Amino acid sequence: MAAHFGRLRKGAATTAVAAAAVAALSASQAPGVTTDDLGRQAAGAQPSADASTGGEGGGATGDSPYYTDLPPLKSPNPSPSASPTTGTPVSVGEAEAGIPATVLDAYKKAEAELRASKPGCNLPWQLLAAIGKVESGQARGGRVDASGTTYSPILGPKLDGNGFALIADTDNGAYDGDPAYDRAVGPMQFIPSTWEWAGRDGNGDGKKDPNNVYDAALAAGHYLCRFDRDLSVQSQMNAAILNYNNSTAYLNTVLSWLEYYRKGTHEVPDGTGTLPSHSSGNDSGANPSPSAPATSTPSAPSTPSTPSAPSTSKPGTPKPGSGGSTSPSPPPSPPSSSTPTPPTPTQTVDHLEDANTGKLTAVAGGAFDAKVAVRAESKANKAVAKVRVRFTIIGDTDATFSGGESVATVVTGSTGTATAPALVAGEKTGDFTVRATVVGRVLGGLDYTATVAPRPADTLTRTSDTALTCVPGGEFADQVEVKATYKGAVAGKVAATATLIKSADDATENDKGPYFKDADGKVIRTLTDLTTDADGVLKLPKLYADDTAGTFLLRINTAGGAALTVELTVAAAAS
Repeated sequence: MAAHFGRLRKGAATTAVAAAAVAALSASQAPGVTTDDLGRQAAGAQPSADASTGGEGGGATGDSPYYTDLPPLKSPNPSPSASPTTGTPVSVGEAEAGIPATVLDAYKKAEAELRASKPGCNLPWQLLAAIGKVESGQARGGRVDASGTTYSPILGPKLDGNGFALIADTDNGAYDGDPAYDRAVGPMQFIPSTWEWAGRDGNGDGKKDPNNVYDAALAAGHYLCRFDRDLSVQSQMNAAILNYNNSTAYLNTVLSWLEYYRKGTHEVPDGTGTLPSHSSGNDSGANPSPSAPATSTPSAPSTPSTPSAPSTSKPGTPKPGSGGSTSPSPPPSPPSSSTPTPPTPTQTVDHLEDANTGKLTAVAGGAFDAKVAVRAESKANKAVAKVRVRFTIIGDTDATFSGGESVATVVTGSTGTATAPALVAGEKTGDFTVRATVVGRVLGGLDYTATVAPRPADTLTRTSDTALTCVPGGEFADQVEVKATYKGAVAGKVAATATLIKSADDATENDKGPYFKDADGKVIRTLTDLTTDADGVLKLPKLYADDTAGTFLLRINTAGGAALTVELTVAAAAS
Protein backbone atom coordinates (compact mmCIF):
# COMPACT_ATOMS: atom_id res chain seq x y z
CA MET A 1 0.00 0.00 0.00
CA ALA A 2 1.02 3.62 -0.08
CA ALA A 3 3.35 5.34 2.33
CA HIS A 4 0.57 5.65 4.89
CA PHE A 5 0.89 1.96 5.79
CA GLY A 6 2.70 0.63 8.81
CA ARG A 7 4.68 -2.62 9.01
CA LEU A 8 3.32 -6.00 7.96
CA ARG A 9 4.64 -9.09 9.71
CA LYS A 10 5.79 -11.82 7.35
CA GLY A 11 3.31 -14.58 6.53
CA ALA A 12 0.32 -13.37 8.53
CA ALA A 13 -2.18 -10.57 8.94
CA THR A 14 -3.49 -9.51 12.32
CA THR A 15 -5.88 -11.96 13.92
CA ALA A 16 -8.30 -9.19 14.82
CA VAL A 17 -8.56 -8.03 11.22
CA ALA A 18 -9.14 -11.52 9.87
CA ALA A 19 -11.76 -12.27 12.51
CA ALA A 20 -13.57 -8.99 11.84
CA ALA A 21 -13.58 -9.66 8.13
CA VAL A 22 -14.91 -13.20 8.54
CA ALA A 23 -17.56 -12.01 10.98
CA ALA A 24 -18.71 -9.33 8.58
CA LEU A 25 -18.89 -11.78 5.72
CA SER A 26 -20.81 -14.30 7.80
CA ALA A 27 -23.33 -11.63 8.75
CA SER A 28 -23.76 -10.49 5.19
CA GLN A 29 -23.65 -13.97 3.63
CA ALA A 30 -20.99 -13.17 1.09
CA PRO A 31 -21.21 -15.75 -1.71
CA GLY A 32 -18.89 -18.73 -1.53
CA VAL A 33 -17.51 -18.07 1.96
CA THR A 34 -18.53 -20.19 4.94
CA THR A 35 -17.10 -20.47 8.44
CA ASP A 36 -17.01 -23.14 11.12
CA ASP A 37 -18.04 -22.68 14.75
CA LEU A 38 -14.74 -20.98 15.55
CA GLY A 39 -15.03 -18.44 12.76
CA ARG A 40 -12.40 -20.16 10.63
CA GLN A 41 -12.87 -20.32 6.93
CA ALA A 42 -14.38 -23.69 6.05
CA ALA A 43 -14.75 -23.72 2.28
CA GLY A 44 -14.50 -21.78 -0.93
CA ALA A 45 -11.39 -19.75 -0.20
CA GLN A 46 -8.55 -22.13 -0.86
CA PRO A 47 -6.09 -20.90 -3.44
CA SER A 48 -5.81 -22.88 -6.61
CA ALA A 49 -2.59 -24.42 -7.79
CA ASP A 50 -1.79 -21.26 -9.67
CA ALA A 51 -2.15 -18.96 -6.69
CA SER A 52 1.56 -18.54 -6.22
CA THR A 53 2.46 -17.82 -9.81
CA GLY A 54 2.01 -14.08 -9.69
CA GLY A 55 4.92 -11.84 -8.81
CA GLU A 56 7.87 -12.44 -6.55
CA GLY A 57 7.01 -12.43 -2.89
CA GLY A 58 3.38 -13.39 -3.52
CA GLY A 59 0.92 -12.35 -6.19
CA ALA A 60 0.63 -9.05 -7.98
CA THR A 61 1.43 -6.98 -4.90
CA GLY A 62 4.24 -9.00 -3.34
CA ASP A 63 1.87 -9.40 -0.38
CA SER A 64 2.32 -5.72 0.46
CA PRO A 65 0.16 -4.11 3.18
CA TYR A 66 -3.43 -3.22 2.41
CA TYR A 67 -6.29 -1.32 4.02
CA THR A 68 -8.36 -3.47 6.37
CA ASP A 69 -11.36 -1.14 6.88
CA LEU A 70 -14.63 -3.00 6.35
CA PRO A 71 -17.77 -1.53 4.74
CA PRO A 72 -20.40 -0.16 7.11
CA LEU A 73 -23.28 -2.39 8.08
CA LYS A 74 -26.41 -1.51 6.18
CA SER A 75 -29.25 -0.15 8.30
CA PRO A 76 -32.44 1.85 7.60
CA ASN A 77 -30.92 4.88 9.32
CA PRO A 78 -27.13 4.90 8.96
CA SER A 79 -25.37 6.74 11.76
CA PRO A 80 -24.01 10.11 10.65
CA SER A 81 -20.38 11.12 10.88
CA ALA A 82 -18.58 14.36 10.17
CA SER A 83 -16.99 14.89 6.78
CA PRO A 84 -13.18 15.06 7.20
CA THR A 85 -13.02 18.05 4.85
CA THR A 86 -16.11 20.13 5.61
CA GLY A 87 -17.25 18.90 9.02
CA THR A 88 -20.76 18.52 7.62
CA PRO A 89 -22.59 15.41 8.87
CA VAL A 90 -22.86 12.77 6.15
CA SER A 91 -24.29 9.27 6.06
CA VAL A 92 -21.52 6.74 6.59
CA GLY A 93 -23.11 4.28 4.19
CA GLU A 94 -23.63 6.87 1.49
CA ALA A 95 -20.08 8.20 1.80
CA GLU A 96 -18.48 4.76 1.66
CA ALA A 97 -20.54 3.86 -1.41
CA GLY A 98 -19.20 6.86 -3.31
CA ILE A 99 -16.41 6.17 -5.81
CA PRO A 100 -14.45 9.05 -7.42
CA ALA A 101 -15.66 9.69 -10.97
CA THR A 102 -12.45 9.01 -12.91
CA VAL A 103 -11.62 5.95 -10.82
CA LEU A 104 -15.12 4.55 -11.34
CA ASP A 105 -14.83 5.25 -15.06
CA ALA A 106 -11.55 3.30 -15.16
CA TYR A 107 -13.11 0.26 -13.50
CA LYS A 108 -16.07 0.23 -15.87
CA LYS A 109 -13.88 0.66 -18.95
CA ALA A 110 -11.69 -2.22 -17.81
CA GLU A 111 -14.78 -4.42 -17.36
CA ALA A 112 -15.99 -3.50 -20.86
CA GLU A 113 -12.59 -4.31 -22.40
CA LEU A 114 -12.43 -7.69 -20.63
CA ARG A 115 -16.02 -8.44 -21.65
CA ALA A 116 -14.89 -8.11 -25.26
CA SER A 117 -11.44 -9.73 -25.05
CA LYS A 118 -12.14 -12.41 -22.41
CA PRO A 119 -15.93 -12.86 -22.25
CA GLY A 120 -15.65 -16.17 -20.39
CA CYS A 121 -13.99 -14.44 -17.43
CA ASN A 122 -17.18 -12.55 -16.40
CA LEU A 123 -15.17 -9.88 -14.56
CA PRO A 124 -17.44 -7.51 -12.57
CA TRP A 125 -16.13 -3.95 -12.23
CA GLN A 126 -17.18 -4.07 -8.57
CA LEU A 127 -14.35 -6.57 -7.97
CA LEU A 128 -11.82 -4.05 -9.30
CA ALA A 129 -13.43 -1.42 -7.07
CA ALA A 130 -13.13 -3.71 -4.04
CA ILE A 131 -9.44 -4.36 -4.73
CA GLY A 132 -8.83 -0.67 -5.44
CA LYS A 133 -10.45 0.16 -2.10
CA VAL A 134 -8.23 -2.11 -0.02
CA GLU A 135 -5.06 -1.41 -2.03
CA SER A 136 -5.09 2.38 -2.25
CA GLY A 137 -8.40 3.75 -0.94
CA GLN A 138 -9.54 4.30 -4.57
CA ALA A 139 -6.33 6.11 -5.54
CA ARG A 140 -6.33 8.10 -2.28
CA GLY A 141 -9.91 9.26 -2.69
CA GLY A 142 -9.55 9.96 -6.41
CA ARG A 143 -6.55 12.28 -6.39
CA VAL A 144 -5.94 11.85 -10.11
CA ASP A 145 -5.62 14.21 -13.04
CA ALA A 146 -7.70 14.31 -16.22
CA SER A 147 -5.83 11.38 -17.77
CA GLY A 148 -6.27 9.21 -14.67
CA THR A 149 -2.69 9.57 -13.35
CA THR A 150 -2.24 10.12 -9.62
CA TYR A 151 -0.99 13.58 -8.67
CA SER A 152 1.88 11.91 -6.81
CA PRO A 153 3.09 8.29 -6.99
CA ILE A 154 1.44 5.79 -4.66
CA LEU A 155 4.27 3.67 -3.23
CA GLY A 156 4.25 0.90 -0.68
CA PRO A 157 7.08 0.34 1.81
CA LYS A 158 10.44 -1.09 0.80
CA LEU A 159 10.22 -4.85 0.41
CA ASP A 160 13.58 -5.28 2.09
CA GLY A 161 12.73 -8.28 4.26
CA ASN A 162 12.65 -6.12 7.37
CA GLY A 163 9.08 -6.77 8.46
CA PHE A 164 8.01 -7.33 4.84
CA ALA A 165 8.75 -9.74 2.04
CA LEU A 166 12.26 -9.51 0.60
CA ILE A 167 12.23 -8.48 -3.09
CA ALA A 168 15.45 -6.99 -4.36
CA ASP A 169 15.18 -4.31 -7.05
CA THR A 170 14.00 -5.62 -10.43
CA ASP A 171 13.44 -2.38 -12.37
CA ASN A 172 16.44 -0.19 -11.50
CA GLY A 173 13.95 2.09 -9.76
CA ALA A 174 12.10 2.86 -13.00
CA TYR A 175 8.62 2.39 -11.49
CA ASP A 176 9.16 2.79 -7.75
CA GLY A 177 12.16 5.14 -7.63
CA ASP A 178 14.07 2.66 -5.44
CA PRO A 179 17.22 1.12 -6.98
CA ALA A 180 17.77 -1.22 -4.01
CA TYR A 181 14.41 -2.85 -3.26
CA ASP A 182 11.05 -3.13 -4.99
CA ARG A 183 7.89 -1.43 -3.74
CA ALA A 184 4.26 -1.91 -4.69
CA VAL A 185 3.25 0.89 -7.07
CA GLY A 186 0.06 2.69 -8.04
CA PRO A 187 -3.68 2.52 -7.31
CA MET A 188 -3.71 -1.29 -7.71
CA GLN A 189 -0.29 -1.77 -5.99
CA PHE A 190 1.60 -3.84 -8.55
CA ILE A 191 5.21 -4.73 -7.76
CA PRO A 192 7.54 -3.79 -10.65
CA SER A 193 8.42 -7.38 -11.60
CA THR A 194 4.73 -8.16 -12.11
CA TRP A 195 3.94 -4.89 -13.85
CA GLU A 196 6.71 -5.56 -16.36
CA TRP A 197 4.60 -8.31 -17.97
CA ALA A 198 1.12 -7.58 -16.64
CA GLY A 199 1.01 -3.81 -17.36
CA ARG A 200 -1.59 -2.51 -19.83
CA ASP A 201 -2.35 0.78 -21.61
CA GLY A 202 -5.89 1.44 -20.47
CA ASN A 203 -6.27 5.06 -21.57
CA GLY A 204 -4.74 4.77 -25.04
CA ASP A 205 -1.86 7.20 -24.50
CA GLY A 206 0.76 4.69 -25.65
CA LYS A 207 2.20 4.18 -22.14
CA LYS A 208 1.80 1.53 -19.44
CA ASP A 209 1.91 3.51 -16.22
CA PRO A 210 1.17 1.73 -12.91
CA ASN A 211 0.27 5.12 -11.41
CA ASN A 212 -2.47 5.64 -14.01
CA VAL A 213 -5.79 4.26 -12.78
CA TYR A 214 -6.95 3.29 -16.30
CA ASP A 215 -3.74 1.35 -16.96
CA ALA A 216 -3.71 -0.21 -13.49
CA ALA A 217 -7.39 -1.22 -13.52
CA LEU A 218 -7.08 -2.90 -16.93
CA ALA A 219 -3.90 -4.69 -15.84
CA ALA A 220 -5.62 -5.91 -12.67
CA GLY A 221 -8.56 -7.19 -14.72
CA HIS A 222 -6.28 -9.17 -17.03
CA TYR A 223 -4.32 -10.46 -14.04
CA LEU A 224 -7.50 -11.72 -12.34
CA CYS A 225 -8.73 -13.33 -15.57
CA ARG A 226 -5.61 -15.44 -16.15
CA PHE A 227 -5.70 -19.23 -16.45
CA ASP A 228 -9.09 -19.08 -18.23
CA ARG A 229 -10.83 -18.32 -14.94
CA ASP A 230 -14.58 -17.77 -14.80
CA LEU A 231 -15.10 -15.24 -12.00
CA SER A 232 -18.82 -16.00 -11.86
CA VAL A 233 -17.73 -19.25 -10.15
CA GLN A 234 -17.02 -18.34 -6.54
CA SER A 235 -14.13 -20.75 -6.04
CA GLN A 236 -12.38 -19.36 -9.11
CA MET A 237 -12.97 -15.78 -7.98
CA ASN A 238 -11.51 -16.66 -4.58
CA ALA A 239 -8.45 -18.18 -6.24
CA ALA A 240 -7.97 -15.05 -8.36
CA ILE A 241 -8.14 -12.76 -5.31
CA LEU A 242 -5.72 -14.96 -3.35
CA ASN A 243 -3.42 -14.93 -6.36
CA TYR A 244 -3.46 -11.12 -6.16
CA ASN A 245 -2.51 -11.13 -2.45
CA ASN A 246 -2.16 -14.53 -0.80
CA SER A 247 -3.93 -13.88 2.48
CA THR A 248 -7.24 -15.25 3.73
CA ALA A 249 -7.88 -12.00 5.63
CA TYR A 250 -7.25 -10.09 2.39
CA LEU A 251 -9.70 -12.35 0.56
CA ASN A 252 -12.39 -11.78 3.19
CA THR A 253 -11.88 -8.01 3.13
CA VAL A 254 -12.08 -7.82 -0.67
CA LEU A 255 -15.20 -10.01 -0.77
CA SER A 256 -16.91 -7.83 1.84
CA TRP A 257 -16.33 -4.71 -0.29
CA LEU A 258 -17.39 -6.57 -3.42
CA GLU A 259 -20.73 -7.47 -1.86
CA TYR A 260 -21.14 -3.90 -0.56
CA TYR A 261 -20.49 -2.29 -3.95
CA ARG A 262 -22.82 -4.73 -5.66
CA LYS A 263 -25.64 -3.39 -3.50
CA GLY A 264 -25.18 0.05 -5.02
CA THR A 265 -22.64 2.80 -5.55
CA HIS A 266 -22.65 6.36 -6.76
CA GLU A 267 -20.18 8.70 -8.41
CA VAL A 268 -18.51 11.45 -6.39
CA PRO A 269 -16.17 14.20 -7.64
CA ASP A 270 -12.50 13.33 -7.96
CA GLY A 271 -10.52 13.99 -4.79
CA THR A 272 -13.54 13.69 -2.46
CA GLY A 273 -13.61 9.93 -1.91
CA THR A 274 -13.74 8.53 1.64
CA LEU A 275 -10.29 7.39 2.81
CA PRO A 276 -9.65 4.22 4.85
CA SER A 277 -7.90 4.54 8.19
CA HIS A 278 -6.51 1.08 9.08
CA SER A 279 -3.90 -1.02 7.35
CA SER A 280 -2.90 -4.66 7.67
CA GLY A 281 0.38 -3.56 9.20
CA ASN A 282 -0.89 -0.74 11.45
CA ASP A 283 -4.37 -0.53 12.94
CA SER A 284 -3.75 2.66 14.87
CA GLY A 285 -6.47 4.45 12.92
CA ALA A 286 -4.31 7.16 11.43
CA ASN A 287 -6.31 8.60 8.57
CA PRO A 288 -4.22 9.49 5.49
CA SER A 289 -4.71 12.79 3.75
CA PRO A 290 -5.98 12.57 0.16
CA SER A 291 -3.34 15.05 -0.93
CA ALA A 292 -0.44 13.48 0.92
CA PRO A 293 2.56 12.58 -1.22
CA ALA A 294 3.33 8.97 -1.95
CA THR A 295 6.60 9.03 -0.04
CA SER A 296 6.98 9.71 3.67
CA THR A 297 5.20 12.56 5.37
CA PRO A 298 7.68 15.39 6.09
CA SER A 299 8.58 15.92 9.70
CA ALA A 300 8.31 19.35 11.25
CA PRO A 301 11.74 21.03 11.41
CA SER A 302 13.34 21.18 14.85
CA THR A 303 13.91 24.50 16.52
CA PRO A 304 17.63 25.40 16.10
CA SER A 305 18.11 26.13 19.77
CA THR A 306 16.52 22.86 20.90
CA PRO A 307 18.32 19.66 19.92
CA SER A 308 16.15 16.75 18.83
CA ALA A 309 15.71 13.88 21.23
CA PRO A 310 17.55 10.72 20.20
CA SER A 311 15.40 8.12 18.46
CA THR A 312 14.48 5.03 20.45
CA SER A 313 13.13 3.17 17.46
CA LYS A 314 14.49 -0.26 16.64
CA PRO A 315 16.68 -0.52 13.56
CA GLY A 316 14.57 -0.53 10.41
CA THR A 317 11.41 0.55 12.27
CA PRO A 318 9.68 3.37 10.38
CA LYS A 319 8.98 6.57 12.20
CA PRO A 320 5.34 7.60 12.65
CA GLY A 321 3.99 9.01 9.40
CA SER A 322 6.76 7.50 7.31
CA GLY A 323 4.56 4.65 6.07
CA GLY A 324 7.28 2.07 6.50
CA SER A 325 10.01 3.97 4.66
CA THR A 326 13.36 4.18 6.42
CA SER A 327 14.74 6.76 3.98
CA PRO A 328 15.25 10.37 5.17
CA SER A 329 12.22 12.61 5.09
CA PRO A 330 12.14 15.23 2.32
CA PRO A 331 12.37 18.94 3.22
CA PRO A 332 9.19 20.24 4.85
CA SER A 333 6.63 21.90 2.61
CA PRO A 334 5.10 25.25 3.55
CA PRO A 335 1.98 25.09 5.74
CA SER A 336 -1.15 24.46 3.73
CA SER A 337 -2.76 27.57 5.18
CA SER A 338 -0.22 29.77 3.42
CA THR A 339 -0.32 27.92 0.10
CA PRO A 340 -3.94 27.03 -0.67
CA THR A 341 -4.37 24.24 -3.19
CA PRO A 342 -5.40 25.74 -6.55
CA PRO A 343 -8.60 24.36 -8.07
CA THR A 344 -8.25 21.56 -10.58
CA PRO A 345 -9.31 22.25 -14.18
CA THR A 346 -12.43 20.15 -13.61
CA GLN A 347 -13.45 22.33 -10.68
CA THR A 348 -13.29 25.47 -12.85
CA VAL A 349 -15.73 24.16 -15.47
CA ASP A 350 -19.08 25.94 -15.41
CA HIS A 351 -20.79 24.50 -18.47
CA LEU A 352 -20.40 22.71 -21.78
CA GLU A 353 -20.98 24.39 -25.14
CA ASP A 354 -21.54 22.80 -28.52
CA ALA A 355 -18.42 22.92 -30.72
CA ASN A 356 -20.00 22.91 -34.18
CA THR A 357 -21.34 19.37 -34.13
CA GLY A 358 -22.79 18.49 -37.53
CA LYS A 359 -26.01 16.67 -38.32
CA LEU A 360 -25.86 13.16 -36.88
CA THR A 361 -27.41 10.87 -39.50
CA ALA A 362 -26.33 7.52 -40.92
CA VAL A 363 -27.70 4.57 -42.82
CA ALA A 364 -28.09 1.32 -40.87
CA GLY A 365 -24.74 -0.42 -40.60
CA GLY A 366 -22.79 2.66 -41.72
CA ALA A 367 -20.71 5.34 -40.05
CA PHE A 368 -22.00 8.79 -39.15
CA ASP A 369 -20.38 11.58 -41.16
CA ALA A 370 -20.34 13.99 -38.19
CA LYS A 371 -18.88 13.62 -34.69
CA VAL A 372 -20.18 15.06 -31.43
CA ALA A 373 -17.89 17.87 -30.25
CA VAL A 374 -18.24 20.00 -27.10
CA ARG A 375 -16.19 22.68 -25.40
CA ALA A 376 -15.67 22.98 -21.65
CA GLU A 377 -15.92 26.59 -20.48
CA SER A 378 -15.48 28.45 -17.23
CA LYS A 379 -18.01 30.88 -15.80
CA ALA A 380 -16.25 33.59 -17.79
CA ASN A 381 -16.80 31.54 -20.97
CA LYS A 382 -13.09 30.73 -21.26
CA ALA A 383 -11.97 27.36 -22.57
CA VAL A 384 -10.84 24.82 -19.96
CA ALA A 385 -8.25 22.23 -20.99
CA LYS A 386 -7.44 18.86 -19.38
CA VAL A 387 -11.03 18.06 -18.42
CA ARG A 388 -12.55 14.63 -18.90
CA VAL A 389 -15.80 14.63 -20.88
CA ARG A 390 -17.93 11.51 -20.99
CA PHE A 391 -20.05 10.75 -24.06
CA THR A 392 -22.87 8.27 -23.50
CA ILE A 393 -25.22 6.67 -26.05
CA ILE A 394 -28.76 6.58 -24.66
CA GLY A 395 -31.88 4.95 -26.10
CA ASP A 396 -33.12 1.81 -27.85
CA THR A 397 -30.29 1.44 -30.31
CA ASP A 398 -27.43 -0.85 -31.22
CA ALA A 399 -25.29 2.05 -32.43
CA THR A 400 -21.86 2.31 -30.79
CA PHE A 401 -18.73 4.40 -30.86
CA SER A 402 -15.99 3.19 -33.19
CA GLY A 403 -14.45 1.09 -30.41
CA GLY A 404 -17.65 -0.90 -30.01
CA GLU A 405 -18.65 0.74 -26.69
CA SER A 406 -21.60 2.87 -25.71
CA VAL A 407 -19.53 5.11 -23.42
CA ALA A 408 -16.38 7.05 -24.34
CA THR A 409 -14.31 9.46 -22.26
CA VAL A 410 -12.18 12.16 -23.92
CA VAL A 411 -9.88 14.79 -22.39
CA THR A 412 -10.34 18.37 -23.59
CA GLY A 413 -7.42 19.88 -25.51
CA SER A 414 -5.85 23.31 -25.33
CA THR A 415 -8.96 24.87 -26.89
CA GLY A 416 -11.20 23.19 -24.30
CA THR A 417 -12.72 20.95 -26.98
CA ALA A 418 -13.44 17.25 -26.68
CA THR A 419 -14.57 15.28 -29.72
CA ALA A 420 -16.27 11.93 -29.30
CA PRO A 421 -15.11 8.92 -31.32
CA ALA A 422 -16.96 8.30 -34.58
CA LEU A 423 -20.45 6.86 -34.23
CA VAL A 424 -21.25 3.63 -36.04
CA ALA A 425 -24.87 2.74 -36.78
CA GLY A 426 -26.24 -0.71 -36.04
CA GLU A 427 -29.24 -2.41 -37.60
CA LYS A 428 -31.88 -0.69 -35.48
CA THR A 429 -33.34 2.36 -37.20
CA GLY A 430 -34.74 5.50 -35.60
CA ASP A 431 -33.49 8.15 -33.18
CA PHE A 432 -31.24 7.91 -30.13
CA THR A 433 -29.37 10.39 -27.93
CA VAL A 434 -25.69 11.09 -27.34
CA ARG A 435 -25.17 12.85 -24.01
CA ALA A 436 -22.00 14.77 -23.08
CA THR A 437 -21.19 15.37 -19.39
CA VAL A 438 -18.16 16.49 -17.37
CA VAL A 439 -16.57 13.68 -15.37
CA GLY A 440 -16.24 14.62 -11.71
CA ARG A 441 -18.75 17.48 -11.73
CA VAL A 442 -22.50 17.62 -11.24
CA LEU A 443 -23.36 19.87 -14.19
CA GLY A 444 -26.04 19.86 -16.84
CA GLY A 445 -24.92 17.98 -19.93
CA LEU A 446 -25.59 18.43 -23.64
CA ASP A 447 -27.88 16.08 -25.57
CA TYR A 448 -27.58 15.39 -29.29
CA THR A 449 -30.16 13.52 -31.39
CA ALA A 450 -28.77 10.99 -33.83
CA THR A 451 -30.82 9.24 -36.50
CA VAL A 452 -30.28 5.87 -38.16
CA ALA A 453 -32.12 5.58 -41.48
CA PRO A 454 -33.00 2.26 -43.17
CA ARG A 455 -30.72 1.02 -45.92
CA PRO A 456 -32.16 2.26 -49.22
CA ALA A 457 -32.84 0.69 -52.60
CA ASP A 458 -33.84 2.64 -55.70
CA THR A 459 -34.48 -0.28 -58.08
CA LEU A 460 -36.24 -3.66 -57.87
CA THR A 461 -36.20 -6.26 -60.62
CA ARG A 462 -37.42 -9.84 -60.88
CA THR A 463 -34.71 -12.46 -61.16
CA SER A 464 -36.86 -14.47 -63.62
CA ASP A 465 -39.24 -13.57 -66.46
CA THR A 466 -41.38 -16.70 -66.06
CA ALA A 467 -45.12 -15.92 -66.10
CA LEU A 468 -46.79 -16.45 -62.72
CA THR A 469 -49.98 -18.44 -63.25
CA CYS A 470 -52.24 -20.67 -61.22
CA VAL A 471 -55.63 -22.43 -61.47
CA PRO A 472 -58.45 -21.41 -59.07
CA GLY A 473 -57.99 -23.11 -55.71
CA GLY A 474 -54.42 -24.12 -56.56
CA GLU A 475 -50.94 -22.82 -55.80
CA PHE A 476 -48.38 -20.98 -57.91
CA ALA A 477 -45.54 -23.17 -59.10
CA ASP A 478 -42.92 -20.43 -58.92
CA GLN A 479 -42.12 -18.17 -55.98
CA VAL A 480 -41.63 -14.46 -56.57
CA GLU A 481 -37.96 -13.47 -56.31
CA VAL A 482 -36.58 -9.93 -56.74
CA LYS A 483 -33.21 -8.19 -56.50
CA ALA A 484 -32.65 -4.72 -55.00
CA THR A 485 -29.95 -2.27 -56.03
CA TYR A 486 -29.01 1.26 -55.00
CA LYS A 487 -27.22 3.48 -57.49
CA GLY A 488 -26.32 0.37 -59.44
CA ALA A 489 -24.79 -1.47 -56.47
CA VAL A 490 -26.26 -4.42 -54.61
CA ALA A 491 -28.60 -3.27 -51.83
CA GLY A 492 -28.29 -5.89 -49.09
CA LYS A 493 -30.24 -5.93 -45.82
CA VAL A 494 -32.87 -3.54 -47.17
CA ALA A 495 -36.28 -3.58 -45.46
CA ALA A 496 -39.26 -4.38 -47.70
CA THR A 497 -43.01 -5.08 -47.69
CA ALA A 498 -45.18 -7.06 -50.10
CA THR A 499 -48.94 -6.51 -50.55
CA LEU A 500 -51.56 -8.02 -52.87
CA ILE A 501 -53.32 -4.83 -53.96
CA LYS A 502 -56.70 -4.16 -55.61
CA SER A 503 -55.41 -2.31 -58.67
CA ALA A 504 -52.58 -0.22 -60.06
CA ASP A 505 -54.43 2.88 -58.86
CA ASP A 506 -55.62 1.42 -55.56
CA ALA A 507 -52.80 0.14 -53.33
CA THR A 508 -55.10 -1.06 -50.58
CA GLU A 509 -55.03 -4.75 -49.71
CA ASN A 510 -57.19 -6.99 -51.87
CA ASP A 511 -59.78 -9.18 -50.20
CA LYS A 512 -59.86 -11.88 -52.88
CA GLY A 513 -57.56 -13.67 -55.28
CA PRO A 514 -53.99 -14.86 -54.51
CA TYR A 515 -52.76 -14.98 -50.93
CA PHE A 516 -49.91 -16.09 -48.66
CA LYS A 517 -50.19 -18.26 -45.56
CA ASP A 518 -48.94 -17.42 -42.09
CA ALA A 519 -47.31 -19.90 -39.70
CA ASP A 520 -50.75 -21.20 -38.69
CA GLY A 521 -51.91 -21.66 -42.27
CA LYS A 522 -54.23 -18.65 -42.20
CA VAL A 523 -54.76 -16.40 -45.23
CA ILE A 524 -52.69 -13.17 -45.29
CA ARG A 525 -52.24 -10.74 -48.17
CA THR A 526 -49.58 -8.38 -46.69
CA LEU A 527 -46.05 -9.33 -45.65
CA THR A 528 -43.96 -6.98 -43.46
CA ASP A 529 -40.50 -7.19 -41.86
CA LEU A 530 -38.99 -8.53 -45.07
CA THR A 531 -35.27 -7.96 -45.72
CA THR A 532 -33.09 -8.55 -48.73
CA ASP A 533 -30.09 -10.81 -48.18
CA ALA A 534 -26.45 -9.79 -48.51
CA ASP A 535 -26.74 -10.10 -52.31
CA GLY A 536 -29.83 -7.87 -52.40
CA VAL A 537 -32.14 -10.81 -53.17
CA LEU A 538 -35.59 -11.23 -51.64
CA LYS A 539 -37.55 -14.47 -52.17
CA LEU A 540 -41.19 -14.36 -51.11
CA PRO A 541 -43.10 -17.33 -49.63
CA LYS A 542 -45.28 -19.55 -51.81
CA LEU A 543 -48.49 -18.01 -53.22
CA TYR A 544 -51.91 -19.68 -53.28
CA ALA A 545 -55.16 -18.87 -55.13
CA ASP A 546 -58.78 -18.91 -53.99
CA ASP A 547 -61.64 -19.72 -56.39
CA THR A 548 -61.62 -16.24 -58.00
CA ALA A 549 -60.24 -16.13 -61.53
CA GLY A 550 -58.64 -13.05 -63.04
CA THR A 551 -55.50 -10.95 -63.16
CA PHE A 552 -54.12 -9.69 -59.85
CA LEU A 553 -51.25 -7.47 -58.71
CA LEU A 554 -48.52 -7.93 -56.11
CA ARG A 555 -46.64 -4.77 -55.11
CA ILE A 556 -43.22 -4.84 -53.40
CA ASN A 557 -41.83 -1.67 -51.76
CA THR A 558 -38.46 -0.99 -50.10
CA ALA A 559 -36.94 1.73 -47.98
CA GLY A 560 -35.49 4.32 -50.30
CA GLY A 561 -38.48 4.41 -52.63
CA ALA A 562 -37.98 1.36 -54.83
CA ALA A 563 -41.23 -0.34 -55.93
CA LEU A 564 -42.13 -3.19 -58.25
CA THR A 565 -45.57 -4.44 -59.36
CA VAL A 566 -45.80 -8.11 -60.33
CA GLU A 567 -48.73 -9.52 -62.35
CA LEU A 568 -50.40 -12.76 -61.21
CA THR A 569 -52.88 -14.72 -63.34
CA VAL A 570 -55.52 -17.11 -62.02
CA ALA A 571 -57.30 -19.01 -64.78
CA ALA A 572 -58.75 -22.44 -65.51
CA ALA A 573 -56.38 -24.83 -67.22
CA ALA A 574 -56.71 -25.03 -71.02
CA SER A 575 -58.58 -28.13 -72.27
